[in-house]
Amino acid sequence: MYFPRLIIPLSGVISTLVGFAIGFAVLVILLIVYRVPMTPNVLWLPLFREHRFAYVFHLAAYAAEGLSHFIKHFNYRNNLVGSVNLINASVNYDVRRFVFTSSIAVYGRAALPMTEETTPQPEDSYGIAKYAVELKLRATHEMFGLPYIIFRPHNVYGEHQNIGDRYRNVIGIFMNQIMQGQPMTIFGDGAQTRAFSYIADVAPVIARSIELPEATNQIFNVGADTPYTVNELAEVVAGAMGAGAMGAPANVAHLPARNEVQHAFSSHEKARRVFGGAEPASLREGVSRMAAWAQRVGARQSSVFGEIEIRRNLPPSWAQAIAQTAMRQAIIVAQRRMICSSSPFAVCLLASRRARCTRRRRNEP
Repeated sequence: MYFPRLIIPLSGVISTLVGFAIGFAVLVILLIVYRVPMTPNVLWLPLFREHRFAYVFHLAAYAAEGLSHFIKHFNYRNNLVGSVNLINASVNYDVRRFVFTSSIAVYGRAALPMTEETTPQPEDSYGIAKYAVELKLRATHEMFGLPYIIFRPHNVYGEHQNIGDRYRNVIGIFMNQIMQGQPMTIFGDGAQTRAFSYIADVAPVIARSIELPEATNQIFNVGADTPYTVNELAEVVAGAMGAGAMGAPANVAHLPARNEVQHAFSSHEKARRVFGGAEPASLREGVSRMAAWAQRVGARQSSVFGEIEIRRNLPPSWAQAIAQTAMRQAIIVAQRRMICSSSPFAVCLLASRRARCTRRRRNEP
């Protein structure tokens, strides 16, 4: 099986981290970077056997915190079991260091600002999976000696992010809605606070970590310092996208509140002591850069998640989108059946890929 492969200087891993941040792990052996699906496990082993990777940057996750309550099996299969598969391979093939991007979601409703000494109490399935991987890395180090570095980033945004996913990446969601002429949707009153982190302020820290011995077997919060309300964020995004007159309020639709942590931002003093670093981009600066990119690539079609496992308490807007999609699919199936039954020479491909109806009718006299 073919995997996308880049041959770049190790410093170039920064751009790789930006582009591969969702759904894939990045395996580094000197100057070779592979982009590999998280599952199934059998796909990993030939690469490990062939290359004996020096470092693993594990960035892969389906990072939809709110949705994770309703897709528990999918969440743990991808975010936990896939991670364990990668940890096992790293032990068996003597990886020098395993770099893992966890999440601020491990803290739950902790005192602010959240520090690395804060006891994690995750409240959603995504945060639980991330914290379980952290514990697994610690236990694996103690048992097998695998060195690790754990980062807890938060609300990362920037160019090349998936703006078509309706369940995560709020800045991308807002930009996609604006480009489609829709209001920006906010759950609840919008008073929730988050510190939104520009990717160029996060990726270099992660990439450099393997060069610093003092970072080994440590946990670091990484990201922006200043929290903003979601309402404030909407105003910033609207301004960057040119979606309103000067001083006019942003076009926002408030949806029923969902069960989520209301205020979440962390301290980065530990990361600054170890990594140093320049002043991070302001929210307006980072959003403006992303907006320029988003307007170049254009709006993306947002699909619904097709593997909902629990429907109780699903946010009404998500439930409505699922119902509308199911209705459209039913109409398509009905139309194809009608074509199949009325055409003299018809090939009917039903919505289910498994169901194929090939029918030839004789000409009537």
